[in-house]
Amino acid sequence: MIKVAPSILSADFANLQRDVQMVEQAGADALHIDVMDGQFVPNLSFGMSTVAALRPVTSLTLDCHLMITAPERFVGQFAKAGADLIGVHVESTPHIYHALQLIKQAGVKAEVVVNPGTPLTQIADLLPIVDQVLVMTVNPGFGGQAFIDAMVTKIKALDELKREHNYHFDIEVDGGINATTVKACYDAGATVAVAGSFVYGSADPAQRIEDLKVATN
Repeated sequence: MIKVAPSILSADFANLQRDVQMVEQAGADALHIDVMDGQFVPNLSFGMSTVAALRPVTSLTLDCHLMITAPERFVGQFAKAGADLIGVHVESTPHIYHALQLIKQAGVKAEVVVNPGTPLTQIADLLPIVDQVLVMTVNPGFGGQAFIDAMVTKIKALDELKREHNYHFDIEVDGGINATTVKACYDAGATVAVAGSFVYGSADPAQRIEDLKVATN
């Protein structure tokens, strides 16, 4: 059964605590926080102050996905704010190994993120040191996009690398996730699914979380 990490990018910002606690009670496994700087991706969203505000009101794992240029400048601040896992894009810095080392040194789980157009060869040398790999199944920056079917092949190839080398990282998927696409991802090797509009765009978010789990049971 896949772990579900609802994305608060699709939550009601005026009632963020309510929406976070709602998915926690509904059985979510983590909370996905999309951090965007308007440079690496053409959108702006949350910062470390949002993480600090949410930390006291939920016991969920705070999975912070940094869609920002030169993330190594800020990983320490996100760790101090209460992040449990910090994801950085391989495309966002020439110092990706250093960025992941800084996350680890801050006592936080480290994730490398790969965009749809980036081959797995770009992250092969990073796999021994990461706790999680996030395969983007849409182009990053906006919620509500359609799932890119070709990414299932990439997930499967990543899972094969994981098994071949006996790595222990989780494989997370993000973008266009629903009860149909989540099964294809899970069958290919994904262990964590980010779902934004599918969960928060529903009149019954708790049922949507259950739908994702049932589809991969």
